[in-house]
Parts: sequence; C-alpha cells; structure tokens
Amino acid sequence: MTAGVGVIGAGPGVGALHLPTLARLADRFAVVHIADAGSGRAAALAARSGARSSTGIDDLLADPSVEIVAVCSPPARHAEQVLAAVAAGKRAILCEKPLAMTHEDADAVIDACRRSGTALVVGTNHHFDTAWARAKHHLVANGGRVRTVSVTVALPPNGRYHEVVTQSAPNRQATTRPRPDWDDPETAATVVRELVLGLGIHDLPALRDLAPRLEQVAYARAVPPIGYAIGLAAGGVLVQLAAVMLPGGADARWRMTIGTSADELEVDFPPAFVHAGSAAVRVHTPGGRVTEYPQDAEDGYVAEWRALAAARENVEPVEYDEIHADAHYAIDIADAAAQAIREGATS
Repeated sequence: MTAGVGVIGAGPGVGALHLPTLARLADRFAVVHIADAGSGRAAALAARSGARSSTGIDDLLADPSVEIVAVCSPPARHAEQVLAAVAAGKRAILCEKPLAMTHEDADAVIDACRRSGTALVVGTNHHFDTAWARAKHHLVANGGRVRTVSVTVALPPNGRYHEVVTQSAPNRQATTRPRPDWDDPETAATVVRELVLGLGIHDLPALRDLAPRLEQVAYARAVPPIGYAIGLAAGGVLVQLAAVMLPGGADARWRMTIGTSADELEVDFPPAFVHAGSAAVRVHTPGGRVTEYPQDAEDGYVAEWRALAAARENVEPVEYDEIHADAHYAIDIADAAAQAIREGATS
C-alpha cells in the first residue's frame, strides 16, 4: 500500500531528484502535496504528480493524506520544519541534509523524534550509496589502518550556493548581490561555514565512519568564486576537504580518496542532481594493481527512501544516535573551520 508524501520545498533538487525517485518507488510512495515558500514553483511540480500545491507549510501539515513529510527547503529551515511536522502528528520524515545548523537545534529535533517515535532519515545520499558500504567492507576486510582522507569536489555553478555566498555574509542585503570580500575574515568564515553544512555535508557522515573524532582544524580558507579548502585531523587521520564551483571548468568530479597502510581507495560519486547509479570504487595497491568494484543501477537517493520505508514499517530501527552524532560532527567541523579563518589559520 502506498503512503502519501508531502514535500516541503520546490527547488531544483525536488524536481530533478526526489520526484523521479519517488516515481521509481510508486509501489511504496505517492506524492500528494507540494508546498513552496511563495515562489509559485510548487504548482508546476505538483501537476507532474497529480498532487495538491500550497504556499507555506500549514496546509501541507494539516493535509490528512500526507503521511510522510519530505523537508527539502533551504538548510536554515530544516530543524524548525521537522519539529513542526512532528508536532502535526506526522510519524515519518525524510529531511534533506543538514538536519540542523546548530547543536541546539540538532538536540531538539532528535529529542522530539525519539519521544514521538517518528521515523527519521537524513538525505545524505552518499552515505546510503551501496558503493560506500562496499568500500567500508573492503577497509574492514583488508585490515589496513586509515591514514588519510581527501574529498575533492569540482562542480559547475549552482544558484543555491551563489545565494549562500552573496546573502549569508554579514551585512549583505538580499536586494544586492556583490561579490563577497574574501579578505574580510568574518565574511569568509560565515560563507565557509554555510558551504560546509550545505555542500560538504554530503560526505561528512561517511568521513565520520573513518575518522570519528574531530581533533583540530589546522587550516581553512574560502576559495573564490565559491568554495573552500580545509585541513583537519580526526581520530588520528589527516583529512583534506576541498570544493570549488567554476563556470566553464572541467567535468564535474566528486571524489573521496582513502589512503591506508595497505592500499588506496577512490570513491567517485555521481555529480549532484543526476541519477547515474551508485558510486564507482577502485582499489590501488602499492604494486600498481587496480581493482574496480561493480556499480549498482540504484543510487543513494533511492536507497535513502527505501531506508525511510523500512524505518516507517518497523523493519529497521531508526538510528537516532547515529543521526544525532552525524549532525554534531558536521556542525563541529563547520564551526571549527569558521573559527580557524577568524584566527587567520588559512594555510
């Protein structure tokens, strides 16, 4: 029997990712309501699914046909909208990453979901990718100690992150969008924090699997026109996080490289906003041998919705503690990176 899904948000991710994913899982889910924040985009998206549309979240949360809520709004709204969905009696929620922007909000959301028994999944699709599970299994089976991790992201421009850069910096007016003053430490710190929690968040739960305890952010800097470079130590592992969005740049790349005492793993995730199957995993040995793992047709977007169905139907437990720890880990890195920039630790 299908469950009715109400989607809060009508941005590119909803149209390109969640609606096609839910259409693939039509035996489990049916989109019945889409709400925007006043853009008017919800009506066009809802028409694709024969769903209702509205502005704001009140009508959607009051809709009795909405059994599951997908929170796909801008990150700063996630925590409050999850809390509103729980208060409205909705007992299954998929929240796009990040779950929250502050430690206090993360605590409040997890506490509310745990007390109400609400099934909760955070849409960190890389972490749900079957190829990532395969990579973790290799690391455990091979027995090599993880020494280094690097995550390199090169993407074409994305309007959402341009807005983060031009509007989230201190004292920016929404009506004017000048380039940020990268020489101003507070501006750079604010932008990098937003980008870590909005873009880098894709890989931070996977990073926590490998390096679970943040020790120090050694350096952090903003990379114009939109990006960051961060070096940190966590759990005895040296980590580099780098991201940049360049118009007319090279083909998109989203690669995690894991160096161990025995070999090196490359995990190439598909670019955002496409359905291209699972990540590609390659293992390089010191002798020059390369082993490639097979890719799956299903991607992490499908897997995260399957996980929500399993949690809602009590087939799998809700991993409140892991979701909670992932949220705090990401916020810790974002806060520490911002503070490093303020203190001048940029190289």
